[in-house]
Amino acid sequence: MSFSQLGLSAELLRAVSEEGYERPTPVQKQAIPAVLNGKDLLAGAQTGTGKTAAFTLPLLQLLNETPNAPATRRMVRALVLTPTRELAAQIHESVVTYGRYLPLRATVVFGGVGITPQIDRLRKGVDILVATPGRLLDLVGQRVLDLSRVEILVLDEADRMLDMGFIHDVRKIINLLPRKRQNLLFSATFSDEIRTLSGQILHAPLEIEVARRNAPTELVSHTVYAVEKDRKHELLAYLVGSGRWKQVLVFVRTKHGADRLARQLERDGIDTGVLHGNKSQGARTQALAGFKNGKVTVLVATDIAARGLDIDQLPHVVNYELPNVPEDYVHRIGRTGRAGSSGEALSLVCQEEIKLLAAIERVLNKDIPRVTAPGFEPSFSLDTRNPNLPRSALKGSSRGANEGASRRNSQTPPGRWNSGTPKAKQADPGRRR
Repeated sequence: MSFSQLGLSAELLRAVSEEGYERPTPVQKQAIPAVLNGKDLLAGAQTGTGKTAAFTLPLLQLLNETPNAPATRRMVRALVLTPTRELAAQIHESVVTYGRYLPLRATVVFGGVGITPQIDRLRKGVDILVATPGRLLDLVGQRVLDLSRVEILVLDEADRMLDMGFIHDVRKIINLLPRKRQNLLFSATFSDEIRTLSGQILHAPLEIEVARRNAPTELVSHTVYAVEKDRKHELLAYLVGSGRWKQVLVFVRTKHGADRLARQLERDGIDTGVLHGNKSQGARTQALAGFKNGKVTVLVATDIAARGLDIDQLPHVVNYELPNVPEDYVHRIGRTGRAGSSGEALSLVCQEEIKLLAAIERVLNKDIPRVTAPGFEPSFSLDTRNPNLPRSALKGSSRGANEGASRRNSQTPPGRWNSGTPKAKQADPGRRR
């Protein structure tokens, strides 16, 4: 099936073609016709499945078919709510990209930056508003935003909004909207809380679920490196250098830990950026831009970046520290293996994290292959069935054999990597920005 078979207008098909897309993804095949027919939608799709275009394309078409009267000031007719600033900015970028040949105006508002420029843009009139809940309510409170004409509401990453405590803000916003409207709810998982929320917002929705619950993309390979806790930084630098990685997203648990690791990697000669909630919006935007254009090799992030980051063909994601919530592992590795490209998810696991690893493997319903980097052999085993098993007991087992094979097959000496090798030019992902 091609995009032309989904009922999209010539202007939208032209924009889609110019972005290099020929065939819709499964979620797009199901969602676009349903939204064009005016139905409410409850869609469960893992990240990287093309869900942003699944609501952006039909939303643009519906608004363009019934434009605002020329004599009236443009009022917000479509509202997209999203949990993070980065995701809001990227959705807005998609709206602008796909709607480039349509006479519709869009803007984005979020916290962490000055509110005055956002007020100025809203006063000029917009058709489509992408927003985070807190800043949206600030603007409503200042009486510069009227939501009484909203025709379409999109809740993106709804489960993440619940996790981040935005449910009360979301309910306040919904109460400001007209009762008669079309509602689209997108969530990575269908938890009980999501079911309850959908029952309160959606009317006779079409339900779409294009992936198993908490299912990781099958294009991603998973590997666990057993390593002593105090040698994780050294191992990460070694992997980046020996593998000549040019783009790797690294997840840690805390903001302080992210800053510390970034400083260590910079001392190793590896260009590194940091992304977490204590960074200003300008610093976060700059770090992400540098990572996308290849100036930054390693982007160290907390789980604020686990969803919504749109990075084409990201080859490597590293869990420097395993997440406390096993489902977050799926969201983290969802940054790679997107849009048909393969990816690699590596986890650096110390003895204290064995129980976290066991929980992740239960969610995945499979064991993750273990390897050991030469020169970084730990003093413990990563047998999640018996975490106290001595390493000697692993001899002859499949996991022990894998570790031995890894040591034999690698001839690169261990130790701290100092990147003195000139950087290769970042490959053009082939997608216009």
